[in-house]
Amino acid sequence: MSEIFYEIENCIAAITLNRPEKRNALNDELINALKIALRDANADENLRAVVIKGAGKDFCSGADLSALQKIAESDVLENLWDAENLMELFAMIRKIKIPVIAAVHGRALAGGCGLATACDIVLAAKSARFGYPEVKIGFVPAMVMAILRRNLSEKKSFELITQGFEFSAGDAERFGLINRVFDDETFAEDVKNYISVYEKVSCSAVVLSKKLLYQMDGMTFDTALETGAEVNAIARLTEDCQKGIARFLNK
Repeated sequence: MSEIFYEIENCIAAITLNRPEKRNALNDELINALKIALRDANADENLRAVVIKGAGKDFCSGADLSALQKIAESDVLENLWDAENLMELFAMIRKIKIPVIAAVHGRALAGGCGLATACDIVLAAKSARFGYPEVKIGFVPAMVMAILRRNLSEKKSFELITQGFEFSAGDAERFGLINRVFDDETFAEDVKNYISVYEKVSCSAVVLSKKLLYQMDGMTFDTALETGAEVNAIARLTEDCQKGIARFLNK
């Protein structure tokens, strides 16, 4: 059985985690399959967005038992190589030129919550549950912290990673961790409608915006403004912008 399903519909790529019997728990095979699918999506010039979702009852429950057993039996270097594999996945999501959207139903816990957090946009069903419970087994959601700290306040980040409690989709939205909450009954259709916006807006503008937004993380204010001016000038020369200006002027 394939670790993922990869489908394209109306310029949107859907990557479905396909280990429902394991609550879509992360292992090396699933992480590697995700990376391959994301590379394929990034190379497809016709795509406007990517959505990651889970088969079965949950989005992703974190590392599976075999992965935890591997951690327990590995030395420092082996654990570092293993951690870097997941690190590469998180980093890749930000480097993919088009939006990567998590559609979360059921549970998104530990590494699964980290996977959702790493996406550009997170949509959730009202009954979805989130959490970083690693601290309960002496583990640290260390790589996720780099992303979490850019999404939430310092104090809220500290609370979530050091107490390890589960929280609702409503709480996640209130914290600023996710973008939208939809009713369970209409979740699939609401997600589809939400993502369809990317079929209507300028692809080149979205690509430039995503790249610039994440570039600004480590910049000073002046450098961010200067880089913004440069991207502004580039955007003006794109085909989308030229056509958009022409349409506006011809109204």
